[in-house]
Amino acid sequence: MGACILAGTESESWMGSDEQVVAKLYQAWFTGAILRTIVMRGSATAAELLVRIFRRQRLATFLPGLRKLGIDHLPAAVAAAQYHYLSNALGGVRVEYMYESDRKAWIRYPPPRWIWSGSAICAVPSEVSAAMLRGWHAENGVSLGNPRLGFVCTKQTVDGEDALEGYFCEYDRTLAPEERLRFARGETAPRFDPAAAPHLAADLWPAERRQKAARNYAMEYIRTMLPEAVDFMGPSEAKHLMGGAGYLVGLQFYEECRRLLGIEAGDAASFAAFFRRMAEAQGDDVGIERAGEDLVIVQRGSRLVRGATPAAVDIWNELWRGLLAAHGRGFGWTMRRFSAEADGRFEWQVIAPRSVAAAVR
Repeated sequence: MGACILAGTESESWMGSDEQVVAKLYQAWFTGAILRTIVMRGSATAAELLVRIFRRQRLATFLPGLRKLGIDHLPAAVAAAQYHYLSNALGGVRVEYMYESDRKAWIRYPPPRWIWSGSAICAVPSEVSAAMLRGWHAENGVSLGNPRLGFVCTKQTVDGEDALEGYFCEYDRTLAPEERLRFARGETAPRFDPAAAPHLAADLWPAERRQKAARNYAMEYIRTMLPEAVDFMGPSEAKHLMGGAGYLVGLQFYEECRRLLGIEAGDAASFAAFFRRMAEAQGDDVGIERAGEDLVIVQRGSRLVRGATPAAVDIWNELWRGLLAAHGRGFGWTMRRFSAEADGRFEWQVIAPRSVAAAVR
């Protein structure tokens, strides 16, 4: 394959600063949304939401991803394990892969866990963590057209163990739906040997492509979360839980994101500059227009909410409301227009504090 990059060891350094900020913010929002659902609606509701999210991701990305990574020709268990190793590593996730046979291949996610970053891992129940496996890993055989392929989970970090780990196993018979995910706590994964793990060819995966893949990894969680939450919970409940989490994450993470981007705090223009940098890091086109003391931000198309329903876009808007609220007191934020088509136009108005005060009087 020529010069290669080892997935899983250099993924965090692949991201440029702007893409890293986008990934950080959306990662925090996804984790916060699940935690908020656990607290307010219980672990069963949060688990079902996760199953739906990961099912949607699997249906949209698994088979195309196998082809992009050049591993669609491998035996089912090996292809599934290598997919999770390579795709997660591209997203900046710590992950290990261990081949045992053509019918058994291990995957291991050592700490720190990407999906439950920081101390959030202390609040995640076992059934919520297992929901990811139910929606994704256990159903890989279904996607591959191989009803004999299942996933065996041997550890979960949230249960007080040193990793989330398990193996894909191809059995001698067709599995019933409830047999596709099995737990075997007494088994332990082999040691990870980086030299034996699959590699990505540097000529096919240059730095710019890896940066975009890492950004897209985090964005995909939000892109799939929003429609699934609306379908599962209804628009009002989804906005309360997902949108509420977005607003809080915007408040909590704005200062860190602003500093990483080198944006000054203070006026409407600096927040518009912040928005532009974030949007361009997502691959979108943004213009800024003046409307008296206020500013109008015009975004043409959106990779994140392209084709989304008005309810999903409304939830996404809560993240920006939170970011602006942390930027400075008294600013107003209004979505004036949106079209979710590929070439659609989104418009937001940043209302300066004096305009808000004048409107109140």
